[in-house]
Amino acid sequence: MAPLSNRSFRDLWLASQFSNVGTLIQAVAAAWAMGSLTTSHSMVALVQSSNTLPIMVLSLLSGALADNFDRRRIMFGALMFMFTMSVLLTVVTWLGWLTPWLLLGLSFLIGSGTALFNPSWQASIGDIVPRDQVPEAVGLNSMGFNLARSVGPAIGGAIVAAAGVAAAFFVNSISYITFLIGISRWQSPAVAEGLPREGVRAAVAAGFRYMVMSPALIRVMALAAFFGFGATSLMALLPVYARDEMAGSALTYGVFLGAFGVGAIGGALLNGRLRAALHNDRVVSLGFAGFAVATAGLALGSTYFLIIPMLILAGGCWVLALSLFNTTVQLTTPRWVLGRALSFYQMAAFGGMAGGAWLWGRVADGFGVAGAFWFAAGVLAAGSIAALRFRVGEFGELDLTPLGLVTSAKPKIDLRGRSGPIFIMVEYEIEQKNVDEFLALMQERRRIRIRDGARRWALLRDLERPELWSEKYYVPTWVDYARHLGRRTKADADVQAAIRALHCGPELPRVIRKIERQTVPRHDDVPPLPPTDLA
Repeated sequence: MAPLSNRSFRDLWLASQFSNVGTLIQAVAAAWAMGSLTTSHSMVALVQSSNTLPIMVLSLLSGALADNFDRRRIMFGALMFMFTMSVLLTVVTWLGWLTPWLLLGLSFLIGSGTALFNPSWQASIGDIVPRDQVPEAVGLNSMGFNLARSVGPAIGGAIVAAAGVAAAFFVNSISYITFLIGISRWQSPAVAEGLPREGVRAAVAAGFRYMVMSPALIRVMALAAFFGFGATSLMALLPVYARDEMAGSALTYGVFLGAFGVGAIGGALLNGRLRAALHNDRVVSLGFAGFAVATAGLALGSTYFLIIPMLILAGGCWVLALSLFNTTVQLTTPRWVLGRALSFYQMAAFGGMAGGAWLWGRVADGFGVAGAFWFAAGVLAAGSIAALRFRVGEFGELDLTPLGLVTSAKPKIDLRGRSGPIFIMVEYEIEQKNVDEFLALMQERRRIRIRDGARRWALLRDLERPELWSEKYYVPTWVDYARHLGRRTKADADVQAAIRALHCGPELPRVIRKIERQTVPRHDDVPPLPPTDLA
């Protein structure tokens, strides 16, 4: 595959595989340790939640950091934190101090490191390989993780069976070292100094605003949350299923996860062919439907001849759906907000998984593991129908190359970066016959303006000259106005061109820029009136 010819990507990809194997060994050990510490299905399922919940909670912050700071340093720091927590988990377990809640707490902290690491790692793919190789690179990451899934759990089960849980935690600890070395050797591309860095709170708000005003991203995230919610039933309850339904050991659980990983590799290899033959929404629908069949098969299964094929099917569908969601976010989001978009995606997907893991554990407590699998199969079947209704869109539909706009205004007053608020008005002349088309285009213009940072947007019509229309909005500061212009992409230029084509004035639409000044004292600045005797 083309991305592997890129030395930087190849080195980091190989390093990530060692780390992935260690992570999966740790996951097997943690799930089995919880099964040994308690008989509660809910507590066992909460191990999955403790790994995924931090990704949901911390994704917004980690995405903002990924877009505003050196991603290489963020990844290195996150890996060091996970390494430290894994060493602590190893020591606690070896000393015999491990309890169910301590296990959940340390798993949560390791998951927090993953939440910090993932947006920077995913957003860096576009810095390592060309844009046209991003789908393959994302697919390779998915395949690599699931290649690790095919061997990691089996290795983890064997280590737990032979040497105990502490040994498995130790192996995970040393697996971070390879990735730390790989990150330290990679030289991230230099970023040209431009506008001042956004504050974290402003960056989070900008990312949230972009997501809310991007319907395609909302659909992707809703489907990802739905899929994660239903599909996590299998991952959360598989250790209990192996122990209770199949009377197996940690090795049995590892073999089951290995079968899931083999299917995931197959799904990654078939991903490109399926996307070439089918629309993306149909691929997602197949992922939902296949996982529903696999989950129902486990509810019925009593022999390995049925269970293993169902797990292979589930693994393939897992990769088909989640890798397509990830690639869609990568290719439909501009670089300036990509880390935040990926963090929202992860928050949706892993939030669904965290909530699902807790719910399916509760359902299993009341109706048994098979009953929980039947309920989850119904949810996934409904998701298959929803995927056809709420399309995720095709790759390449949008050209997200920045237009490179800068303001042509040369203020004749002393403006600083923090000066503001800035008021912008654009005046158009529109003939009556074109008003309906103009209003439809301005709806899209409003979405783009607000998405890129505009506030208090409004469209005005002149009462005395009805052919005159004015679009107005505010941005907080002069720097924010520069950011607002810089975020415009070539995909947005079509709307701008269509609006200008309707403008019938002798010149281009007039742009007015003003800075707001308070000339009237605020109410709390007005001195109180002197007391008077009204009697």
